[in-house]
Amino acid sequence: MLQRSHNEKSQWRQWWLGWQNLDFFLLALVVGLTIFGGVMIHSIELRQGITDWWQHWLVGLIGLVITLAISQFQYEFLLQWHWPIYALMNVTLVVVMLAGHTANGAQSWLTIGGFNVQPSEFAKVGLIITLAALLHDRPATTLDSVFRVLAITMVPWILIFVQPDLGTALVFGAITLGMLYWANVKPAWLLLLVSPMVAAVLYGISLPACGIWTVLVCAIAWFTLPLRQISTPIVVAINWAAAVLGQVFWGLLKDYQKDRLILFLNPEKDPLGGGYHLIQSRIAIGAGELWGEGLFNGTQTQLDFIPEQHTDFIFSAVGEELGFIGSIIVIFAFWLICLRLIVIAQNAKDNFGSLLAVGVLSMIAFQVFVNIGMTVGVSPITGLPLPWISYGRSALLTNFLALGLVESVANHRPRMHFR
Repeated sequence: MLQRSHNEKSQWRQWWLGWQNLDFFLLALVVGLTIFGGVMIHSIELRQGITDWWQHWLVGLIGLVITLAISQFQYEFLLQWHWPIYALMNVTLVVVMLAGHTANGAQSWLTIGGFNVQPSEFAKVGLIITLAALLHDRPATTLDSVFRVLAITMVPWILIFVQPDLGTALVFGAITLGMLYWANVKPAWLLLLVSPMVAAVLYGISLPACGIWTVLVCAIAWFTLPLRQISTPIVVAINWAAAVLGQVFWGLLKDYQKDRLILFLNPEKDPLGGGYHLIQSRIAIGAGELWGEGLFNGTQTQLDFIPEQHTDFIFSAVGEELGFIGSIIVIFAFWLICLRLIVIAQNAKDNFGSLLAVGVLSMIAFQVFVNIGMTVGVSPITGLPLPWISYGRSALLTNFLALGLVESVANHRPRMHFR
């Protein structure tokens, strides 16, 4: 009897050791946002007779189970599988190009078992795993390692960009830059990486401004790059080529894509077309004032003035019904999530785990910034969902998969022992 009791205590102790290092605070924040997201979706669809809110909770529950399961596995196992994961990611993106169907102007969806699946969402996690595996033992301190990372990222990025899914393509860029920074790349090199995009934008706005930018980039390249007599002219040439090609690609964009990129600056230019979403979103958020109009009582929300509000523009419902206070609480919750991800990255037992956490941080932080920014008119409308709150089964599962990786890193960090 005593032996049996001892064995039971030992089994219980082993079971608890498998969970005790989980970041339960991070998990609680995410679960809380998922529940809150279902409530807001229900509020938006209250008068429409749609019941997407329970699907949001159901997928969230499935995602939570997946998170807890992944957290028990040694994340280092992914090191030997990162190339198959990368290959599978690209294959599914090619399949989407060949057999996917179009929604909201982008051919990004596959129908599997009666459900619409967006492979580009899951590709975000695949990219994080791949880049973490590449950088964990070869930091981005040389141009060779940086170009290697860019080459690996470019393949899925192009496949996503041609769908066209500009929002997800931008997320890929944010993930890559964030992980390169954590892998000790020179900050000046990061600036040089984004300089062609800046040059393309400035060229279309002001030619003198583009010239000043070119001089600045030239100075940065001269003082930071090796073989500066050769590398500096190449950098300048790339910037000017990007500026010219940017105008060419701008002409190839569809009208709705152009509207998404520029109408946030002046939505009143097309109040019944491309600027309609943003105008109504601003009205809704402004109507919420300090405390909001009350849950289920938002005028713009309940009368369906904002199309697709349960996905991209769900934060406007938060602002209208819960006001400035409710909006700040939601933003503060995301800030705490990002803070926990940084803590996990700093305390990981190896570079691979640390890079996984930073990749997830880059993905979440960028999507939150852009989504909230586009609802208030400070960033272009890119179609990015608000993590764990917006309705979207693929996006929600992707975020829980990413959370599972981070929880695995936290759960398998060195345990503290006290004498």
